[in-house]
Amino acid sequence: MGLTDFLRHHLLTCPSKAILHMECPGCGMQRSFLCLLEGKFRESFYLHPATIPVLVLFLFLLAHLVYRFKHGANIIIFLQFTVAIITSVFYIYKIFTHKIFI
Repeated sequence: MGLTDFLRHHLLTCPSKAILHMECPGCGMQRSFLCLLEGKFRESFYLHPATIPVLVLFLFLLAHLVYRFKHGANIIIFLQFTVAIITSVFYIYKIFTHKIFI
């Protein structure tokens, strides 16, 4: 059993899905990340388009903690806004296409 198989069998349950039977803005990100690990980039993007920007933000944040880039804080803020906008637009799209209800 590989790492992705282990992770796929131990995904966290979304409280919004469990209680409200409705997806939250972050639903699909775990599955999207697993698809990235497996090299399925298109499927990853369709599951949650903000996964790659979140990973870029996280990796840049770690690099900034080590190397203290001159404008690192501004770049981190920009990346956070980018992730928030992508997530919001994707969630609004899911609302209008009725894809948030399970």
